Amino acid sequence: MSVKRIINSNEQFLSGPNSRGKEFMFLMKAFYQFLRGFRRLHFIGPCVTVFGSARFDEHNKYYIQAREVGKRLSELGFAVMTGGGPGIMEAANRGAADNGGESIGCTIKLPKEQVSNPYLTRVVDFDFFFVRKVLLTKYSYAFVVMPGGYGTLDELFETLTLIQTGILHNFPVVIMGREYYRDIHELIHKMIDQKTISATDHDLVLFTDDTEEAINHIKHFINLNYKVKKKSWWVLGEG
Repeated sequence: MSVKRIINSNEQFLSGPNSRGKEFMFLMKAFYQFLRGFRRLHFIGPCVTVFGSARFDEHNKYYIQAREVGKRLSELGFAVMTGGGPGIMEAANRGAADNGGESIGCTIKLPKEQVSNPYLTRVVDFDFFFVRKVLLTKYSYAFVVMPGGYGTLDELFETLTLIQTGILHNFPVVIMGREYYRDIHELIHKMIDQKTISATDHDLVLFTDDTEEAINHIKHFINLNYKVKKKSWWVLGEG
């Protein structure tokens, strides 16, 4: 299946009503994507997903930090999951690989999308963004958000909405890059001031530049809600 046909299929679906036959075929494709994703990811164990820009090279400070984050998460016993591309994604996967850990890439087929990075122990390809986003959330126990673009912000705020509305529980979100995300931090305070969100919603996310603080924050949630046995995790509370 060519990339062009995949993109046209998405555009056609979102452009309005199609024939019932086309709508049914789209539904079957989405069902198959979910089924294949479930089969590929069901037994990988608890994951932490790291988001961030694909445009940083290995000399960038955020790449270096993301690599350390991936390594530290792997040391905690987590599989490290990303979008599977270069930049921050590669760095986090590389950090997990440095520690001999599970390194997962959930890739998406786009006209200008990069190839998968070479540090993946498992790759799952998706055609549809919404399927990919559901599975990234379903199999993650926490998100780490590094500097990135629209896609990174999309994942961040959708996840915060799921936590705010009680769909997700005991799900730490860490934003790394206080200066990069300074405007987002200020916007959250503005929303609190304008009463468009609750004051407690500020506590749904940790802003930090410190890898140790980020790891300890995730570790705190795990210690409160899960029992650790070597590299296996057993749920005691709601996930």
